[in-house]
Amino acid sequence: MPGLARKVIICAAVDGLVLQPLVSKKEQRSSPLVGIKYGDASVSTISRDASPDISGPNSSFEAFGIVGSSAPPFVHSSPQITDSLVCTLSSYVTDAETDKFPRRLQQVAQIRGLPIYVVTEVALTPCSSQQDAGEAITKTAIALNARTLDPTSSDDDDSSSEDESVPELPNSSGDEVGDDAIDTPASEPQWSTAMSPNATARSSIAEDVINRRGSYGRFAQSWFSRSGWTMEQKRNMGLSPEQAITDQPGLENTPEERSDAGTNVPRKFSLPTDAVGSEAAMSLLPKLLRTAQILFGSSRTFYYSYDYDITRSLANEKVPATSLVPLHNHVDPMYFWNRHIMQPFVDAGLDSLALPLMQGFVGQKSFVVDSHPPQDDEGVKDSVELSDFSSSRSGSNPVSPPPEKATADMRPSEKKFDITVISRRSTKRAGLRYLRRGIDEQGNVANSVESEQILSPANATWDPMAKVYSFVQIRGSFPLFFSQTPYSLKPTPVLQHSPDANFAALKKHFDGLRERYGSLQIVDLVEKHGVEAPIGERYEKAVQRLNEEVGLDVEKLAFEWFDFHAVCRGMKFENVSFLLQILGSTLEKLGSTVIVDDKVVAKQTGVLRTNCMDCLDRTNVCQSSFAKHMLDLQLKQEGFDMATQRDQENAWFNTLWADNGDAISKQYASTGAMKGDYTRTRKRNYRGALTDAGLSLTRLFNGMFNDFFLQITIDFLLGNVTSLVFEEFETNMMTKDPAMSMRNMRQQAIDLCQKRVVADEAEEFIGGWTFLTPTVPDTVRAASFEEAVLLLTDAALYLCRFDWNLDKISSFERVDLAHIQKIKFGTYITSTISVTHTDELHNVGLVIEYKPGSTDIVRVNTRSISSMSSPPKPRGSGVADSNQGTNVTTMAQGIAGFLTRRPQTIPPRKIALKALYSQTSVTDPATANRNKRDKPGATTRLTEIQQVVVIAAEIERLAMATQPRLAGTKLEDANLIEKGDIISLAEARRNTGLLEQLGHSIKKLVWA
Repeated sequence: MPGLARKVIICAAVDGLVLQPLVSKKEQRSSPLVGIKYGDASVSTISRDASPDISGPNSSFEAFGIVGSSAPPFVHSSPQITDSLVCTLSSYVTDAETDKFPRRLQQVAQIRGLPIYVVTEVALTPCSSQQDAGEAITKTAIALNARTLDPTSSDDDDSSSEDESVPELPNSSGDEVGDDAIDTPASEPQWSTAMSPNATARSSIAEDVINRRGSYGRFAQSWFSRSGWTMEQKRNMGLSPEQAITDQPGLENTPEERSDAGTNVPRKFSLPTDAVGSEAAMSLLPKLLRTAQILFGSSRTFYYSYDYDITRSLANEKVPATSLVPLHNHVDPMYFWNRHIMQPFVDAGLDSLALPLMQGFVGQKSFVVDSHPPQDDEGVKDSVELSDFSSSRSGSNPVSPPPEKATADMRPSEKKFDITVISRRSTKRAGLRYLRRGIDEQGNVANSVESEQILSPANATWDPMAKVYSFVQIRGSFPLFFSQTPYSLKPTPVLQHSPDANFAALKKHFDGLRERYGSLQIVDLVEKHGVEAPIGERYEKAVQRLNEEVGLDVEKLAFEWFDFHAVCRGMKFENVSFLLQILGSTLEKLGSTVIVDDKVVAKQTGVLRTNCMDCLDRTNVCQSSFAKHMLDLQLKQEGFDMATQRDQENAWFNTLWADNGDAISKQYASTGAMKGDYTRTRKRNYRGALTDAGLSLTRLFNGMFNDFFLQITIDFLLGNVTSLVFEEFETNMMTKDPAMSMRNMRQQAIDLCQKRVVADEAEEFIGGWTFLTPTVPDTVRAASFEEAVLLLTDAALYLCRFDWNLDKISSFERVDLAHIQKIKFGTYITSTISVTHTDELHNVGLVIEYKPGSTDIVRVNTRSISSMSSPPKPRGSGVADSNQGTNVTTMAQGIAGFLTRRPQTIPPRKIALKALYSQTSVTDPATANRNKRDKPGATTRLTEIQQVVVIAAEIERLAMATQPRLAGTKLEDANLIEKGDIISLAEARRNTGLLEQLGHSIKKLVWA
């Protein structure tokens, strides 16, 4: 593979940022300078003659890699001017500066002699102007130099004392970095540095950018301030707490500048003169930057390697056809987390800067076993020695590995092994607990993680014939459509969509797993009674159906439903051994992958797919038990019986898997794993139960307040949504779950409604659309709206209210076209609490007014044998509760008509329809070419007002053909269509109550 840049020098030039990749001496090719243009953040190579002078102090800084480049959260104010607003403000280049020392990396593991590192910090550099970029670079350089100057910044006495000055930008091809200073495994102290609690913390460039970008609410200021309540929360999340930089000689930044960015964010900030965007999205920019900084940096959940593909297991290795294939083309895209934001560099052909990041966990420990352990009763001496390469996951200060035991001091029957755990979190359906549950229509499940345990001799780097073992297992949410509310400690799963839709997605899921892994053993750990039972039963039935429909040549899915809570009741987690007794033979049959001399001599034939409700706590306990069982089998093949070893606690193994469980839990639920005390010690007591109770409350709090914005940040950085998501968030303070394509769901709903409600086969179907309509019939203004289906035939109009969770019709109203009296379209403002709601260009709709007749009906689906049907009632009467109620109403009307001796007139009814927004945040391939709509083949979409006008005109045309009084009348003389405000902005503001405004303001303070 072509060499990746081990270091990158970043500086600011007149036209844009300049990046100088520094590669290893092994790489013979010269790396060109890279320029990132101010304004549009376009990436290209530039001439070395354009390199700026960086001889001045703090005019550049070094990074260990580039995470990516991302445009800011713009929301275009109108579709007519979208083309001119693609990139009008700043973009941000995220530089992976992976330790407190500017020239040191934090290694967490080493496989086949190739090191793996963890990202511990990132710097955000703006690309808006030379002034902004220069200031950011200067402050980053000052912060990095401050750690070098501060004697308390290092707790490693043996660390390298190389010159920390920033090197000059090369003017020739001399851009190599010595191998011994980059990736030499032997120089372990050079890389094994860690931040102590008393060390001076970083001053990320994101803080300085945020100081001049946007604003937080007062609640959010406390959220991100060091004195706020989030310090304890961040401690629970496992994030490293931030501390102020101590005063250093020569540092020009004031205490105010060194304070937390969240406390000094201005309400407004200056923008370029050509900047056009959403005020709401711009106000969320500081929070986006801060969240991205925590996500990629201080969370310590992203890993990378310059030479080893950590995204693929040993059983899934993909040997490149040629050594010239860059690493970003070699890695598994399912675990390539910065692929979207790295795309500008890939498109520019800058393979040396395309460093893939993987989210998950990487940890490694060393231990010694004895094939003939001495049998004596003397004082116990550990026969197991640890070398912990993993970073601290509990917030304690990580220590350097103890000196390895010399080979000469080891008994001839002893042997040293390395055990490595790599967990890979999938980018498909990625997100947080309760916000990403179940499956999507492509067969991807939430919290999908592949965990690989690698056993290798400690001397595997120089002994090519040594056996390396790999055991892989996976976890993932139920492959069903369901949701759970975040506002409960134990919410009930709500099953969604039809059984056929669930089965189709489940089949895609298991077909993909079969193709990737082979045989599958399903392990379901949910309760067989209580709120978890219904979804477990649906899962089991769906798997049974899948087994019945597969061919004879396809292996059936093995399904094991193990009620963890029932079997382990009373904190008896050791009863997991019962599950091992059931699956022991299956584990041995699946086996392990064995590598000898870089060749696969045996391959694992399948995997265990484990899930509980969250795929966290119960899953962690069981997966660690499966891994220990396989480790014992692998060591037995090597001639070592773990049952005879002196060390029966195996703390090195328990700690490694407990750290893995905590990491996965923090990434999905924002807290460490529950039941972690048992995973670490194989013991359970009341202290662990109390800790779990606290974690449950923390998860509840995060789910109610913190997770929503983090979720949209993840979706945005992965490219799942466009920048419109920030405006939607500012409007609703929520995030949508794109489990199914709304376009597909709406089309399926239209097709279903057509089949169910159009009874007369003679009626010609014209078209179907979805609109927002008041939940209360026959009204224009309502507290809430729902999405409904509008069908149009040549004889009638149908308004179908749809249950989108169950894919069923709740009720429908049929209106004969001959009874339509007026169609009005225009501005339809339903709320004024956000900028989106008050946009008169996008908030439009139409009102259809008709006089009820005998052929107009309302039918309600009662989910029983009979449904309820009645003619439309006057406003306020509601839908008939029963057939008896209909008869009573009809009788009353008849008596009233007889007594008054005058015909009773039925007032006209209204159907109010508000157009859905034509552009949403969810990435849609159909609108991918919206900036190239003038080119052949480009897809364009009607605006909201265009949709309304087209539909109104079609209804008018058909109504004229069915009304005798209008027969032969010219279209311009029909006067059925009237243009005017349905609810104007001024009227909506008068009708918006103080409580509604106050409620949204409080929500904005809390969530935005």
